[in-house]
Amino acid sequence: MTGKNLLDKIRKDFIGLETEYTLATGDKTRRIYLDSTATTLMMKAARDVMESLYHHYANTHSQLHFSAKIATNEYHWAHDRILSFVGGDPDRYTCFFTGSGTTAGMNRVARILRKVQPDKDTSIISIMEHHSNDLPHRKQMKNIIHIPVDRKNGQFGCICMETLEKVLKKNNGQVNYVAMTGVSNVTGIENPIYDAAEITHKYGALMLVDGAQLVAHQLVKMVNPKNENRNIDILIFSGHKTYVPGSPGVVIARKDLLSQIEPEEVGGGMVEMVFTDNYLVKSNFPDREEAGTPNIPGAIGLAAAIDILDKIGMEFIQEEEDNLVNTTLQKMMEIPDIIIYGEPDTTICKRTASISFNMNGLDHGMTAAVLNDYFNIAVRNECFCAHPYVKEMVFDEPVKINNAKEMKEFRELFHLKKGMVRASFGIYSTHEDVDALISALIDISKRKEFYSNLYHVNSNGDYNHNHFTFDHIKEFSAESLINNLIQQEI
Repeated sequence: MTGKNLLDKIRKDFIGLETEYTLATGDKTRRIYLDSTATTLMMKAARDVMESLYHHYANTHSQLHFSAKIATNEYHWAHDRILSFVGGDPDRYTCFFTGSGTTAGMNRVARILRKVQPDKDTSIISIMEHHSNDLPHRKQMKNIIHIPVDRKNGQFGCICMETLEKVLKKNNGQVNYVAMTGVSNVTGIENPIYDAAEITHKYGALMLVDGAQLVAHQLVKMVNPKNENRNIDILIFSGHKTYVPGSPGVVIARKDLLSQIEPEEVGGGMVEMVFTDNYLVKSNFPDREEAGTPNIPGAIGLAAAIDILDKIGMEFIQEEEDNLVNTTLQKMMEIPDIIIYGEPDTTICKRTASISFNMNGLDHGMTAAVLNDYFNIAVRNECFCAHPYVKEMVFDEPVKINNAKEMKEFRELFHLKKGMVRASFGIYSTHEDVDALISALIDISKRKEFYSNLYHVNSNGDYNHNHFTFDHIKEFSAESLINNLIQQEI
């Protein structure tokens, strides 16, 4: 089966694509899901693998009964499959799973690198980072330096490589690591991570990549066989953004870095022997990095999705998604009221999977509410856990606060205009979805006053319809489902 045929088969078979809701108009239509950057839908093939596993479910670290043998071996396969997917040499790199997506892995790695290189107390991150690739480094490192983005044509582009090198050179010998997102979760703009790695290694620092928005959309390789300075030292990404909600986060890291210190998390599974006054940590990877009972079904489901993406071909997926994003950008730029954030020319800055925008004369919350209530188009709004980046783009200049009074004034002003609307895509997104979005935006642009009169802002700052209420309990309630199951049993 060709990559195209397999993609056509898989993209139609995601759970939730056919979900319908009743709109403010009274019509019941299919949901158009354009919120994949926040979390992707579940790939049915991966879910099927997980459900089959449940018939054999047992804990790992045993080969003494049939189910444990299956669980142990398949969990081992999951590590190997993901490591292979990102081109991680198993002699040099290990793959291990962590709890809450990228955030858990990033916090853990920040603690590790602080201990591995205690004499290097500075970390460099970019202004465009998600909080999960910002706050952990602020917490663990003494000094944090934010690198700005390039401003070609006055637009916000990718990270400025010239500034990165200047900062590394100025702080030579003090920088522990550079932490950079592969793809912005706000604008979808791609960063030149391999160029950044080469510059970073030139000055003796480590290269850490946030792959949360990268791994499901582009080919990623940890190792460059022709130039080791372009290698990635650590890559972290999320299973729930890679088509398997409920799966763990993933850390791909150099073994020599991890083995320098005792693992950050201790417990069952990562020790050879425990005495009353001592314990002996395992030397083998990934066991030493995974304390406790892991999310076995989630890890295997994630590896199954990764395997399918690999069989389709990441270059082919990227080509398809590039075409979708470029088409969307071109059509959005034809709507006079639309403001697109970040460099819109993809020949200058490539984009992956996300476009953030606003509509003149409408609050971002209003735009998102109307898209949902009247067109059944699911998008996200506000700041996307990337406050510094969003603030800088909204105000179109670096924000400097000098005192408490200025902070108060800024907060009041930013509250009025904070945020954007984000449409984001996955492999299940289609050109028909894009046409529906564009048609809706054109309608909203033409009828701003009509829609504005239908909404009010509640105490939480959300836009609520004056007459229409969505009954979420009627659509789905875990408690109701449980009660119905109990009644059926009776």
